[in-house]
Amino acid sequence: MFKHEKQLLHPVGIEKVNPQYAALLQEQLGGGNGELKAALQYMSQSFRIKDQAIKDLFMDIASEELSHMEMVATTINLLNGHDVDYTTIDAGEIQTHVILGLSPGLINSSGYSWNADYVTVTGDLCADLLSNIASEQRAKVVYEYLYRQINDKRVRETIDFLLNREEAHNALFREAFNKVQNTGSNKDFGVTKDSKLYFDLSSPSPANKFSNPEATPPSFNKPNS
Repeated sequence: MFKHEKQLLHPVGIEKVNPQYAALLQEQLGGGNGELKAALQYMSQSFRIKDQAIKDLFMDIASEELSHMEMVATTINLLNGHDVDYTTIDAGEIQTHVILGLSPGLINSSGYSWNADYVTVTGDLCADLLSNIASEQRAKVVYEYLYRQINDKRVRETIDFLLNREEAHNALFREAFNKVQNTGSNKDFGVTKDSKLYFDLSSPSPANKFSNPEATPPSFNKPNS
């Protein structure tokens, strides 16, 4: 069950219309590291989780990602303005000007449609949590790139909020992983001496400022450690 609240999770706004930046921001609406991908990935993963607390965590974060999607779409709508004019786009997608009437579509910054291949579901809680941690990290990177390319204070406020929420989700997924890290695929494999070996395949290193003849292999190279 879902309920739509008319109030956005966090206020959004712009200082001025900027269709070119709207095209860039499309990446977080319909891109491979965007909000829709995150929402559907966490929701899809939750369906077979038996631990109720972790299942609720996945669904709660998935629901919040949908609210982030609403924030991004609203910001894109404001940035696009009201005139259908492809000449305002110096680079990036022009789909909104030719088939969507400036509606924030489920496309990335190059105009490619969102697709379900972006979503990763394995049925293994450890694997899915690690995937989600990586997803949040990648989303942060994209938002950081977007933040650097806009001087609009209102847009930056929105991105700053979203960046901080991605970090919150990252921390929550890490905490959940710590609770289950010895289960599933982590329990079934990685238990023999072969899982502790380190193969040094980089010696001798080239004679440059990075080489260190006194360097020691990582501690986990010892079979009995």
